[in-house]
Amino acid sequence: MEESEPKLKKVVKGANDLSLGISIVVAILIGIAIGIGLQKLFGVRWVIWIGVVIGVGAALRNIQIAYKQQKASLDELANDPRYKTRRFDYEDEDE
Repeated sequence: MEESEPKLKKVVKGANDLSLGISIVVAILIGIAIGIGLQKLFGVRWVIWIGVVIGVGAALRNIQIAYKQQKASLDELANDPRYKTRRFDYEDEDE
């Protein structure tokens, strides 16, 4: 019996491709929410920027994690013998 492709494979791949963008937006929005909460707690208007900095920092961390995962995947492919390139020997006089 042939193994068929999962029905939701395209949906899962699309969600995985969008996950970095969504995580960046969500991290910044959560940071802003933290800033608004701190602003209401302390009554100081500029404290919201602390939340914005926290959100941007979390978004940058998400980008770093995604980069490391992608680099590990590409390094795995680099060690695959199917993708090795052969070098031409210019000093070989037989050819």
